Amino acid sequence: MIRSLLTGLLMLALPAMASAAPAKDALTRIKATKSVSIAYRADALPFSFLDDSKQPNGYSIDLCRRVVASIGEQLGIEGIQIKWVPVTLQTRMDAVAKGQADMECGSTTVTLARMKQVDFSSYTFVDGTGLLVKADAGISKLTDLGGKKLGVLPGTTNEKALNDALKKSAINAVVVPVKSRDEGFAQFEAGELDAFIGDRVLLMGMSPKAKSPKSITMLADTLSMEPYAIVLPLGDDKLRLAVNTALARIYRSGAIVDVFGRWFGGMGKPGLMLEAMFVLGSIPE
Repeated sequence: MIRSLLTGLLMLALPAMASAAPAKDALTRIKATKSVSIAYRADALPFSFLDDSKQPNGYSIDLCRRVVASIGEQLGIEGIQIKWVPVTLQTRMDAVAKGQADMECGSTTVTLARMKQVDFSSYTFVDGTGLLVKADAGISKLTDLGGKKLGVLPGTTNEKALNDALKKSAINAVVVPVKSRDEGFAQFEAGELDAFIGDRVLLMGMSPKAKSPKSITMLADTLSMEPYAIVLPLGDDKLRLAVNTALARIYRSGAIVDVFGRWFGGMGKPGLMLEAMFVLGSIPE
């Protein structure tokens, strides 16, 4: 337990190690135009989704609205307008890397490979790769997946974690790529897949939509740690500092408790790893 916690705490420092790139200055443009472009996904409930009024909403969206307000305070301006840029799982990184958005607020995991294309803020959430199975399928642990069909979104950190876990445990299962989270969940419910793999909180967010929520369950096995952060343009140190300053103030002030409670109140208090993340993100002025 202690070793796992230390490993997780060390990983919390990774965003600060993002490689340098030619300097950019989005803050100057944001101050001049009083606007900021934020990329969002509509399929990452409860982090980023469209609510009943077709407006972006969710934990990450809520957090980023507060970040924008703080950036306004830092720049000494009021009323920064947010221009919402819809993206998908496949286009979210390019939108920021190519300048179509100043940041992406969703459920994007920080990885070293992605740091070659974009930068990241301090961490905003910590999740893990989970496995959703039918409660009566006789699957209670990872080793029960031999010969089973496992659905996962291709090109994700979840896919890599799944393949690594299967290889490590010498489990011969069929990994089935799905086009979207909704499609994968539908195939799982229809019995075409024996398990559906993804970030645990995202899977939990989909479970209430099931025709029979009590018929599905989450395995205790967690295949990976998934640290989320706000995606930022590579090399724009001023913007990253402004965003991290905003996050630090949100964490230090306790406002993060309200944000967490709004979206995850039913889960109780933040876990040990998430609490540690909030503490380490409370960088002093």
